[in-house]
Amino acid sequence: MRYRIIDKALRNSARPYPSKLLLRQLCEEAVFGSDEGANICDSTIEKDLFAMRNEYDAPIAYSVKHRGYFYSDSDYSLDQSPLTPDDLSALKFATSTLAQFRNNDLIKEFGLALDRIITKVDSGAGTKDNRNFIQFETGFGSSGQEHINELVQAIENRRQVLFDYSSYATQETKRRKVSPLLLKEYRNRWYLICFDLIKERISTFGLDRISNLELSDLKFQVPIDFKPDNYFQHSVGITVSSERPELVVFKASPLAAKYIASDPIHVSQELVKEGKKRITFQLRVMITEELIRIFLSYGSSVEIFEPLSLREEMARRVRLMAEQYLD
Repeated sequence: MRYRIIDKALRNSARPYPSKLLLRQLCEEAVFGSDEGANICDSTIEKDLFAMRNEYDAPIAYSVKHRGYFYSDSDYSLDQSPLTPDDLSALKFATSTLAQFRNNDLIKEFGLALDRIITKVDSGAGTKDNRNFIQFETGFGSSGQEHINELVQAIENRRQVLFDYSSYATQETKRRKVSPLLLKEYRNRWYLICFDLIKERISTFGLDRISNLELSDLKFQVPIDFKPDNYFQHSVGITVSSERPELVVFKASPLAAKYIASDPIHVSQELVKEGKKRITFQLRVMITEELIRIFLSYGSSVEIFEPLSLREEMARRVRLMAEQYLD
């Protein structure tokens, strides 16, 4: 959109040689409905001009005399390099994806811009609106998204936070004081990974069970051993234990194996052996509740062989399930 706005301004004979400030104001007005400069900076316009020159061969030049930009080839127009149907399709998919998060606090402030972009893309596309035949996975309960904006601010500014937390396990609500480190989504639920200042350890809290959130003025130091990029590298789901990852070996039926191969349980997953009746896989992970539930979801189509502790835990749960249904 900014490229189109800049192109139109450079071809406007009634107002030739637009300055960088004017180009920024025109883009602000068109995208955000305001020309105050709160969303687009001069460096953004500079990058746009550079990209237009390199990607679209736009003959953009600067006039020292008139202190503004112009096309050295007066016949040039960005319309000579229109978006392809694939470009428009990709843009439509991107905007429809963003639209799914319209009510998220981080997206709300860009609501007007999002609406304008969707309108522009829709009006310029010759294809059907794919939002009518693509459905994204959504949760039915509270995911705690209302806390995300404040927690992001706390993480960025390294501020301690306080909140009440209701535990599913103990049925108790306690006041927590933490240093927030990372937000992570898992199966339509949001979780806060933080350093619990009372228990002095890294803990995980579900945002849907947080209430009375407060941002403290106190600063905190990130724990030395916490690295967001690899904190979950040996974990399946949201749980990270202090135990070392273990080699998990299991066999799956041919049908289940196709699903497991196409959607790996973990990045470390490997196919070990292909048999006629069963296929053997292995992965190196921490044994977590989420991992166990994934294996249970495959029922008799999957059998765990290693480690023995996991095999015995699976057997224990299967016996409990059988007792419930067979009594």
